[in-house]
Amino acid sequence: MNPMMVLYLGLLLFSFSITSVLIVPYINFLYKLKFLRKVQKTKDFQGKRSVIFDKFNQGKAGTPVGGGLLIVFIVFILYLILFPILQHLGVYISRLYQINDEVNIIFFTFTSFCILGLYDDLMKFFGLADLGIFGLRLRHKFIIQCVLGLIIGAMLYQNLKIDFVNIPFMEVYKLGWLYVPFSAFIIVAFTNAFNITDGLDGLSSGVALICLFAFWILSYTTLDTPLSVFIALWIGSLLAFLYFNVYPARIFLGDGGALAFGATLAVVGLLIGKIVALVVIGGIFVLEISSSLLQILSKKIFRRKLFPVAPLHLWLRNSGWEEPKIVMRAWLASIILAIFGIWLALI
Repeated sequence: MNPMMVLYLGLLLFSFSITSVLIVPYINFLYKLKFLRKVQKTKDFQGKRSVIFDKFNQGKAGTPVGGGLLIVFIVFILYLILFPILQHLGVYISRLYQINDEVNIIFFTFTSFCILGLYDDLMKFFGLADLGIFGLRLRHKFIIQCVLGLIIGAMLYQNLKIDFVNIPFMEVYKLGWLYVPFSAFIIVAFTNAFNITDGLDGLSSGVALICLFAFWILSYTTLDTPLSVFIALWIGSLLAFLYFNVYPARIFLGDGGALAFGATLAVVGLLIGKIVALVVIGGIFVLEISSSLLQILSKKIFRRKLFPVAPLHLWLRNSGWEEPKIVMRAWLASIILAIFGIWLALI
């Protein structure tokens, strides 16, 4: 076996082990903090109660929220410690970009979107907004996401000189400065797609895990060691988390994890340079946000719902599908999409 793959697998197992040791005490710590999912009263765009959403989600109240924060923290610390050690030991580091710039972009995305989501979690779960403490409205959070997306897009364009889109069976299109708003759109879209998908036990985290394995293969084929190390650590930590996130979940990601994971998945795809593969591999996330977008447009334009409820996973739940069945079938569909996306990226 290739020595680098042995190294990556070892890093994955190490990250898995560290997270496995820490996650149970962390769950207990969240209980002590009372950082728990509250009974929600969700409203639609007209300010009316979303009865269907409440029907299927009130039973999840009382479950700790914040698993994403633990994963972000562990991956960040392990990378900060282990990557310099690998360089010091003389491990061959192959790269596509300047290492510091690439790593800075990855972790700026990972941490900035995590902080934004964590802020939202704190406001919701501790009731700070009800006390008159400053809170962000949905449009304000969207604006911040767009600003962060543009900053990251500018870093990709200026620092790493990425300004192209690779379309399978066609050609590579150079976008120039238009790559900045284009990449920002991809980042914001995947951020919200992940957040929308994070509605069933194990759904978003399981699909993300499958996507990461696909991106790991692609990063390995492009010989991008910094990215491969990051994905290996992320997969290991996410695997340990998923054990406690499958139905019935003992811990949820929270907005901190959902926003960070969605944005960083998009950045990983952009770094690999395979936009079409990113959309295909993340096809479940694309379907979820598309169903929500179509629902919103139908309400706004025709003043009627296109679906009884959106997004897709909630519509299936309302149609009578059991939660584990939806999640398992989404995982299977994601595996096929991941294989298809890898194939598209490699041709």
